[in-house]
Parts: sequence; C-alpha cells; structure tokens
Amino acid sequence: MSEGVKVKIGLEIHVQITSLKTKLFCSCPSDYRGKPPNTNVCPVCLGLPGALPVVNKQAIHEALKVALALNSQVSKLLVFTRKHYFYPDLPKNYQISQYDGVGSLPIAKGGYVKIESNSSIKVVRIRRINIEEDPGRIIYPTGSMATSPYTLIDYNRSGVALLEIVTEPDIESPREARMFIDKLTSILEHLGVTNPDLEGAIRVDANVSIEGAERVEIKNIGSPKEVEKALLYEIARQAAIIKSGGRVSRETRHWDKTRGITISSRAKELEEDYRYFPDPDLPPIPITEELIEKVRKSLPELPDDRISRFMKEYKLSRYLAHVIVIRSKALADAFENIVRKCNNADIIASILVNEFLRWVDELDLTVEEGLRRLTADRMCKLVKYLKEKKLSSKLLKDYIKRIISENIDPDDLITKGYTSIMDLDYLSKVVEEVFKENPKAVEDAKRNPKAINYLVGQVMKKTKGRADPQITYELITRRLRENGSQHPK
Repeated sequence: MSEGVKVKIGLEIHVQITSLKTKLFCSCPSDYRGKPPNTNVCPVCLGLPGALPVVNKQAIHEALKVALALNSQVSKLLVFTRKHYFYPDLPKNYQISQYDGVGSLPIAKGGYVKIESNSSIKVVRIRRINIEEDPGRIIYPTGSMATSPYTLIDYNRSGVALLEIVTEPDIESPREARMFIDKLTSILEHLGVTNPDLEGAIRVDANVSIEGAERVEIKNIGSPKEVEKALLYEIARQAAIIKSGGRVSRETRHWDKTRGITISSRAKELEEDYRYFPDPDLPPIPITEELIEKVRKSLPELPDDRISRFMKEYKLSRYLAHVIVIRSKALADAFENIVRKCNNADIIASILVNEFLRWVDELDLTVEEGLRRLTADRMCKLVKYLKEKKLSSKLLKDYIKRIISENIDPDDLITKGYTSIMDLDYLSKVVEEVFKENPKAVEDAKRNPKAINYLVGQVMKKTKGRADPQITYELITRRLRENGSQHPK
C-alpha cells in the first residue's frame, strides 16, 4: 500500500442465510449448490408475471439474531423495497431488498463490531442491516469477466435469502478490512446463521477512497484474504493516478482474482438511479418487543465472551484465545472437546494455533477438513507422547505435518520408531561427530553461548530431528567445558 496515503473503506457484506431450508420468497430449496443449472427455480424466483412472493418467517428471526449480536437498533416494521437495476442475473429487473429512506426501513440500523487493531480495540460502526434476495449467478465459462467471449446465467441461486450488512467508512487499511470480516464471520458462525465454508456464502463489496479521490466500489470479492489483496491493489492504483496528475473516476470495478487486479465494470450508480419504492406485493410486517426479546434470549455465547472465558477458564493468553475463537467456530469447539478428553489446555492451544493452522493453510484445507485428520483422540495421543518424552517439540512439528497431509495416526509413527532419541551414548557419538566436522563453530560456541544453537541444529540434522533437544544441549555444553569453554554454565 502507498505510504502516507489516507484511506477510507466501507464494506457491504452479503451473507447467505444458509440455515434456512427454502429461499426467501418461495418454497424452492435454498441448497442450490451442485444442482444442474436452472433447475432449482420456480415462477417466483424467476420473476415470472403474476407470481407473488411470500416471506420466509425464519429469515426474519435469523436477521434479528444478527442485529442484536451487532448491537443494532431493530426497526418496528419490516418493509421490503424494490431496488431497480438492469443486469442479466436479475430476472425481474429489480431486486427485493430494503432501503433507508422515505417510506422504507431496513430491519436494523446502527450497531458496531470491535476488532483488535495494532494491539488496541477499534470500533467499526454498522450503518444498517437489510434482508434481500440473492440474484442469479453469472458464469464466465472460458476465463474471467475480462477474457471470456460469452456469459452464462444460472438462476438456481436467485431468491436465496441474503443479509446485507453495511459499515460506516471507519476502516483505514486493507488489513483492518480483513480483520473486520474475520470477526463478523465468527459472530455469524456462532449464531448459526451461515456456513462460511460454502462457496458464495459470504461475498463482499468494498468501497474505497483515498484523500483527494472519488469513491470506487469493488464488487463480489469472495474471501477476507482476497478483500485485503483487492484493496491493496486498488489503493495503489488510485494513488498512482493522483500522483501522475490524473483524476480517479467514481465507478464500479470487479476483482480479477486470477490476475490480481481490479477491472472497470460500469459507472457507479447513485441512490436515485435505483428508483426505490416499497414493494406492493409485500405488506409491512410489525416486529414486536416480544419477538425481539424471544430472539435475544436464544442468542448463544458470542466470540468476545468466548475469548474472555477461554482466558479465564483455560488460562490461555489473549492471543491464543483470540486466534482459536475468531479463526473458526469449529476450531474453538474442537479445542474444548479435546481439553475435556485430556486436559492440558495450554499445550493443545499452542499445537492448534502454531502447528495445525500452519499446515491447514499450507495444504489449502478448511479447518473442518484438518480436524477430521487431527482428531481429538490423535491430539490426546500427541499430548501423552510429549509428556512421556517420546516426542520432542521439534519432532511434534513433523508429526502434525504428517497427520494432516497423510492422515496417519500417531501410533503408527511411534510403532515405526519415529520417536525422540534419548540414548546418551548414541547422542554423545553424534555430538562428537558434529564437533569434528565444525571446528570453527565449536570455537565460536566457546566464546558465545548463543552459538551453541548452531551445534544443536547440526545434531538435529544428523538425527533427522529426533534428538531430544534438552539432552543434546546439555551434552554439547558439557563437551564445550571439557574443551575450555569461557562460559562453563
């Protein structure tokens, strides 16, 4: 990102309510994934003349859960609005949504989410929360939006229930944007509203402007990581235009994930271009205090409370508790399940954060896929072997890698003799070999205790990481004293 550039970022997060069994205004199944194109449709979600929508009541309950969890003010009436625009993925040429204007209301306004930015708490304000229908899916069969010679439309997704969560422009960097989406996703997961691992379940439109430039919208970004990349690129692009004396146009752009660039799509519409008005087929629905209180009482433990409990109950550092809870509800659930089976919360938390997540990311697996391999039983075996000193912390790293990449049981590795070497006679011989092969390093270690780590590393290399590090260190320091080390301790 260009240094010294002041940035304003606002996000529009579109969240599919995957907890529902049917679409927002019809009885078509909401699980459209994997179905043949244009088969999971009916006259309502295709917008055929004469078809009338009927609202899914459970969608209102799910939206209220989100509004209360985000500290928002719930409206007294639920009003649906027609948002008119002409695009091939929208068969009616309007989207049933909500609007904050005369005669219209979103389901909730205001609220906030707290994120941890630069070791301090930052509050990102929520502007509004809308319930709306998802459009169809545009497919570029032979490449990206910029390269495909033709476009296909699959309307299976059309009419799926969405929540649109709009922030104020409080975010000041791509990194903060990613952190906000991670935190929001964790809240939604804990509420049971959506499954973020499903393709397209969470999509982001990012509005970004730098000082002295117009606001640009980047549409349909598919993950927190890609949001960060798209914003980094777009900020650099805008800064380069201004530096060269040009003017940044107000427009809508798309993120080309393959090429890592944003592509101009169309001039940015103004609010009046959408010609909002209340949908005449959907009368306003009262939202009573009784309903709000009923939903409030049903709320589960949310991420901030869970982090605090992990710190208090399991004595975890804030860092470990935060990573486990915010990264994935499945990870936090697995952590508690493993601790119930074999205690040792500190060891288990460290393994999950420092080793497990590393290999899940490197192998491009979901957390759930990784946990199907690193099961609670396998984790408890690892803790047991660590305590019995059959495994060193060094060897543990390789165990985690092999368990996740090969789906192998720790017992199989132990049976094959892949354990820590603690035999003093054997390790003494290896230390002697290392001393003979590295005379300069030995002399350095005599003068500087920190240089001993190099010799330890050489022993580890010779034993393929199996030498017990503590025993190895003690053998080397003893051998150095015998050779006249200036640091006998």
